[in-house]
Amino acid sequence: MRRISRIAVAGAATASLALALSACGSTSTSGSSDSKGDKGLAIAYDVGGKGDQSFNDAAYAGLEQAKKEFGYQTADVEPTEGETDADKEQRLVSLAKQGHNPVIGVGYAYAAAVKGAAEKFPDTTFGIVDDATINTKNVADLVFNEEQASYLAGVAAAKTSKTKVVGFVGGVDIPLIHKFQAGFAQGVKDTDPKVKVLSQYLTQTAEEGGFASPDKGKTAAEGQIEKKADVVYAAAGLSGQGVIEAAATKKVWAIGVDSDQYQQEALAKYKDSILTSAMKDVAKAVYNLAKSVEDGKPQTGIVRGDLKSGEVSLSNSNPKFADNTELQAAIKTAKEKIISGEIKVKSS
Repeated sequence: MRRISRIAVAGAATASLALALSACGSTSTSGSSDSKGDKGLAIAYDVGGKGDQSFNDAAYAGLEQAKKEFGYQTADVEPTEGETDADKEQRLVSLAKQGHNPVIGVGYAYAAAVKGAAEKFPDTTFGIVDDATINTKNVADLVFNEEQASYLAGVAAAKTSKTKVVGFVGGVDIPLIHKFQAGFAQGVKDTDPKVKVLSQYLTQTAEEGGFASPDKGKTAAEGQIEKKADVVYAAAGLSGQGVIEAAATKKVWAIGVDSDQYQQEALAKYKDSILTSAMKDVAKAVYNLAKSVEDGKPQTGIVRGDLKSGEVSLSNSNPKFADNTELQAAIKTAKEKIISGEIKVKSS
């Protein structure tokens, strides 16, 4: 059951904490508090914020599921431009002081902030998505084998391409996104060694906008399409919307990432050009951490999602993809070999 000790803290701190949160990112709260004023899951968004149709929106979906099932008050906080690790830590500390539990930083950029906040609030469970470096007893590192889903995306791209050229657009040149590129390139080459993979990163750092600039994604994709790429895979957060727009305009295929982008309302006018999406179930990971706290058995340490657990996968929403029996057979075979260990997917 949920701890009562943190509830008293929440009531006393509300006014000052509202001011603190407004200084380090906009906040929305939702759900109904019970008679005790109980507060549950809170998330702090990564670059791009809510509405990215990808990574952050997946985390929000997990929050919404927890709010609906557990009936408590939730909170979600937007990032601010040019913020520091100290700003991020202040945001997490404020949420913990209010009584939210668990508190999740969405994205590897929260590593230092989660570590600091967790040390200050040892009785609160913290989570971080896409980072496995925090070894603290009250922190859950929510990570995924993205390279496995990306391998399947590579199989799909190689089997679909008519020009024998496909593209990869990464948001930021960092190890996390290298996993997407490595898996995709391996899947392409294992399927058809004659297919060329064009790869480009939008920026060297997140601060330069690699995850939050659809215009950069569009320009990169247009350049690859000019070089005959007819399938382009983006692992670039909000910037991926520009990649999808370019693919739709040029009448080639795009492969989405993280969420099922075929189903995203903001991308509806481009959906017929979204072949599939290499998904990782951030929503499930976020919800599962909230449920573990609600059940009194908080997850801690590394919590990994992969093909075997079903937390990474390819979407089947586009009928042209789902109904292609040859393509589906190739993907099924590759998936089985990855799960069995016959295929070892590279992560760099």
